[in-house]
Order: sequence, then C-alpha cells, then structure tokens
Amino acid sequence: MGAEGEEAKEQENNPNPNPNPNPNPNPITQSQFLSWKRHKDADASARRAEAARKRAEDIAAGTVQMNGRELFTHEPWVFDNSRY
Repeated sequence: MGAEGEEAKEQENNPNPNPNPNPNPNPITQSQFLSWKRHKDADASARRAEAARKRAEDIAAGTVQMNGRELFTHEPWVFDNSRY
C-alpha cells in the first residue's frame, strides 16, 4: 500500500509524465519526406512490374491458372459465341 502512495505523489509532482517532451526527436523536412515518398513509390512500382512480368511468363508457360480477364486476353476464341 505504501508503494501506491509514493507513485501518486510522484505523479502529482510531475505534471508531464512523459520524460521526453518531443515525441519526434528527428523531424524531417518536406523535401526529405517527398524524396522518401518518391523512392518508396518507385520501389513499389518496380515490384509490381516484376510480379506482372513473372505472371505473364507463367501464363505463357501454362504453369498457373488464368483468371477470366487473362483468359479473354490470351485465348479469346474460348469466348466466341458465333459457333452456336
């Protein structure tokens, strides 16, 4: 019970319980942020392009199942209703 009383006194004496008054000690400028954002977007775009290229190679090799859009793009004769 004595420890709880001491903690309450410490909180009363210290109105700001956070010992670090600045939660972000390393502020960045707007130009630094925009540079980081461009780099991050470029990396994400490169990853998406690589994944799309690999998917196209796998479809051409026949190693993956195609969705409807890919099937329509690569084998449009499947959707030809003029035969019926």
